[in-house]
Amino acid sequence: MSDVNIPKTSRGQETMDKICRAAEELFSKKGYYNTSITDIAQKAEVAPGTVYIYFKDKHSIFKYLLEDLSYNIRKEIAIATKNCKNRYEEEKIGFRVFFDFARKHIGLYKIIWESQFVDEEIFKEYYGNFANRYIKRIEEAQKNKQIVDIDPETLAYCLMGITNFIGLKWVIFNDKPVPDEVIEDIMKLLKTGMFV
Repeated sequence: MSDVNIPKTSRGQETMDKICRAAEELFSKKGYYNTSITDIAQKAEVAPGTVYIYFKDKHSIFKYLLEDLSYNIRKEIAIATKNCKNRYEEEKIGFRVFFDFARKHIGLYKIIWESQFVDEEIFKEYYGNFANRYIKRIEEAQKNKQIVDIDPETLAYCLMGITNFIGLKWVIFNDKPVPDEVIEDIMKLLKTGMFV
């Protein structure tokens, strides 16, 4: 048996989705270590045994949520940026989509941060995969002379750092959407630099 059994029916998918929503809410409110399979089952209104039909254990639910989150963020950004004319526009729209997604899925955003204490490898894998995709897009933009000659990996992690910490400041600490003027400031920094 693998760690996750993807349902073959729409009814099964609905049940799995309920389990995932329950786990997301509980992990984000109570934390991974204070949440049990029984808690998740009760919140999802299913029997504990039903959870095990879809997931090997609590860890597999947690990992699945992170993988699903990563996929959905990338998908939303790809859809929103598909008609962009250049990398600058893609980056600006990508920031907005990421921040809006984080606000709509605040529980998942918290789960990303907790993952470093649950399973450091999952945490590294999450950011490593995100960075690798970012690096490819940066290299394409560099080939098209839209980004200066700078190490793509360094730039990817800088951009991810900006995104994560601006998201933390506004979405988690302030419990508000990231204002447009903040995104404008980020883009100004990226375009002109910070030194006079």
